[in-house]
Amino acid sequence: MSRIIAGTLKGRRLVTPRGTRTRPTSERVREALFSSLAPGGNLEGLHVADLFAGSGAVGIEACSRGATRALFVEAHAPTAQLLRRNLSDLGIRQGVEVLTASVNSVVAKSATEQYDIVFADPPYELGEDQLGQILHDLAANGWLAEGADLVIERSGKSPEPAWPDVVGKSRSRRYGSSTLWYGLVT
Repeated sequence: MSRIIAGTLKGRRLVTPRGTRTRPTSERVREALFSSLAPGGNLEGLHVADLFAGSGAVGIEACSRGATRALFVEAHAPTAQLLRRNLSDLGIRQGVEVLTASVNSVVAKSATEQYDIVFADPPYELGEDQLGQILHDLAANGWLAEGADLVIERSGKSPEPAWPDVVGKSRSRRYGSSTLWYGLVT
């Protein structure tokens, strides 16, 4: 179990998948993520994409903090169903979409809208070339709004992602065995 840290759903619990197939973003890492993206915690009106979404903790946290649109992409059907259950149990029905598909196949297509925050927490074993292709496709296919924050959670042992050309600045922060890589779209 995990809980929502802040916003209108603060303290509410999320069901997380059992086993080792997924690695939910910890509460500590989520708090650090949102503190760095939105001092004061307000994401009012922003559009957020949660890629490799798992239980949906990051996107749901964004909704709790005021995001008006959240896209969740999760390839594993039972995990995507659990994510839908979390949304339903929390009463989040408007402005959310769950796609049960691979992130690669989704971002390879032209976007129908742009996102202000794109968070991706791929399996640590995902190759750097595959991650680089996903990041390239996000930029090339119109997924990233001007000034968007692109955040990647990786193993602390992973190198900096191969950012697309639209990322002007990058930085990282390490939290235990995880590192958050932040890229700012210019």
